[in-house]
Amino acid sequence: MRFTLFRCALSVLAMAATPALAAEEPVLNLYSARHYQTDEALYANFTKATGIKINRIEAGDDQLLERVKSEGAGSPADLLLIVDAARLAQARDAGLFSPVHSTLLENRIPPALRDPEGHWFGFSYRARVIVYNRMTVNPVDVASYDALGDPRNKGKVCTRSGSHPYNLSLVAAKLAHDGAAKTHTWANNVVANFARTPRGGDTDQIKAVAAGECGVALTNTYYYVRLLRSAKPEDREVVAKAGLVWPDQAGHGTHLNIAGGGVLKNAPHRGSAVRFLEYLASDEAQAYFANGNNEWPVVRSAARLNAELESLGTFKADPLPIATLGRNTPEAQRIVDRAGWK
Repeated sequence: MRFTLFRCALSVLAMAATPALAAEEPVLNLYSARHYQTDEALYANFTKATGIKINRIEAGDDQLLERVKSEGAGSPADLLLIVDAARLAQARDAGLFSPVHSTLLENRIPPALRDPEGHWFGFSYRARVIVYNRMTVNPVDVASYDALGDPRNKGKVCTRSGSHPYNLSLVAAKLAHDGAAKTHTWANNVVANFARTPRGGDTDQIKAVAAGECGVALTNTYYYVRLLRSAKPEDREVVAKAGLVWPDQAGHGTHLNIAGGGVLKNAPHRGSAVRFLEYLASDEAQAYFANGNNEWPVVRSAARLNAELESLGTFKADPLPIATLGRNTPEAQRIVDRAGWK
């Protein structure tokens, strides 16, 4: 009888202990819109340093946002990494993030590159620049974003869709600097200068410039640097024909966008998520996080290991807080719609 009672007591203790052990399992469930081979080393180094295993799902920004929304309170995701400021703002506005108050993050990440209330933090940045055909266009004629709407560039401008977040973020920045009326006029003028109906991605715009299909185009810097780093002769030929301009150096400075992330409201492993965010701000992680996509690290002390990126030189960046872009995105969408920037 005593033996039976003892066995029952052990069973009860084992059952009680199992949930506790499971709750203490060092795990991080990551939803990421990043798809770069260098991130494998990033994740492996974090696990090695902390013992926290990373389970991740990779998809596009919009897909991940919808997934988190549809999963609701039962979502297994702890952390969301996104590659655009406008989408980070969407996630915040949808109530998906839980604010993080970390002295480490606040000390290492510049205020302009993070949410003022700690909902999200930027970890790398890139610039939205103008590329031009070296044979047919004088770079002086495309020294600013306003120049894309100048009559001298009639029939020369190529872009991707105006509704793409990269362009919406630029329009949102124009709104902050110039107001709605001037920004609407500018968008109309840009559309009037199109060489073709918007299509394709940023790399397609660079190639169209090199081929002479258009004279100028907008692109993020990392697309240009990818071609610079490519071993393919045809890619090297593209960048040999397409020059790069840092827009608005005499004005507000070149527009920036970021990749960043935040801890989700229903994160089952919040502690692991905060540790990962803090790890991403370390010098070691910054080298992997930024250089994996030919971007710049947000932490100034981090090593810059990308010779082709550094070959672009220095430039005056627009100091506009990134959080402003998200607030202005809805109006930016209305402006591009009215302008017919499809």
